[in-house]
Amino acid sequence: MKVKTRYLGELEVDKDDVITFPNGVPGFPDDKGYILIPLEEKSPFSLLQSVQTEQLGFVIADPFSFYKDYEFDLPDSFVTQFKIDDKTDINIFSIVTVEQSIETSTLNLQAPIIINDRTRQGKQVILDSEKYHTKHPLKNKQAGQEG
Repeated sequence: MKVKTRYLGELEVDKDDVITFPNGVPGFPDDKGYILIPLEEKSPFSLLQSVQTEQLGFVIADPFSFYKDYEFDLPDSFVTQFKIDDKTDINIFSIVTVEQSIETSTLNLQAPIIINDRTRQGKQVILDSEKYHTKHPLKNKQAGQEG
C-alpha cells in the first residue's frame, strides 16, 4: 500500500506493518492506522506516521536511550485489553517535542506510546504518576551527559 508522508514523500509499505490505534491518538481520534519509520539506522528516533492523514506524524524516541531508569507499571486492564502476554511483546516510545536545538527539545514521559508488536496494536497511555511529566529534556543531565 502507498502512504503519503509530510517529510518523506510517498512510501510503499506492507499493510501488515500498519499499527492500529483502536481509539486513535489523543487529539486525533479519527486516525487509527500508523506506520513506524526509523529516522536513521540505530537511531533512537522514529516517525509515527498516520496512514490516513499525510500531515500527521509524530517524532518519537526510545525513552530508555535518554532515561535508563525510566519505569512504570501498566494497568492490568490495559495488559488484558492489548493482549500483552510478555514484556518482550511491546515497544515503548515517547513523543518528542522538537525545538530549535537538541538541547531544548523534550520527551513526554508522562504519556508513553505502547505498541504490541505481536498484535500490531498501539495506545498512548497517560501514567497516573507525579514522577514524570510531558517535557523532560532530551539531554538528561542526571545521566551524566553534558548540557
